[in-house]
Amino acid sequence: MLDRWTMPLTQTPLNWLARTLVRCRVTPTQVTVGGFMVGMLSVPLLAWELYGWALIAILINRLADGLDGSLARRSERASDAGGFLDIGLDFLFYAAVVLGFALADPVANGVAAAILMFSFVGTGSSFLAFAIMAAKHQLERPHFEQKAFYYLHGLTEGTETVLAFVVFCLWPSLFPWTAMVFAAACLITTATRLYGGYWTLKQQESHH
Repeated sequence: MLDRWTMPLTQTPLNWLARTLVRCRVTPTQVTVGGFMVGMLSVPLLAWELYGWALIAILINRLADGLDGSLARRSERASDAGGFLDIGLDFLFYAAVVLGFALADPVANGVAAAILMFSFVGTGSSFLAFAIMAAKHQLERPHFEQKAFYYLHGLTEGTETVLAFVVFCLWPSLFPWTAMVFAAACLITTATRLYGGYWTLKQQESHH
């Protein structure tokens, strides 16, 4: 929901960093994989209840997630392969953070983590399923030209997920409650994407 406003604000600093990395001959794939590896450090850090360090790893991962796309466009290395790798590792990272909180306190966090993981399957599958069909019908991306995939807007997108992770790390004792609230928002996103995607594609088919 917030991505349409936050993404334009991040482009200037990301482009500045991308120019620096181009001069250093860093590739977009290196940023994608490196950011993923740093992000995965959040799992043991969360399991050991080192929430501040885990938050740093999470934020570095999210920075890399925005930076690899800017670098790809500036270095003229944008590709479907890079976009595929980026989104695939993103979904693994999102699930890994939830896993980290489950490992930190299985008794207190286990149920909420499982429900949040379930909701992530809904947002992820509706995201990718519509992207596949949108590509088939050659639908454009009016608000997300810098994204590799077309996807429908939702209540929970990248910005909301980052904010949720920040809240989880700053107030870890509240994870069972905050995770359930975010899971509910993700399920609403899934429902609206399935509904909106179905009727969008239905209308496309009716025109052919």
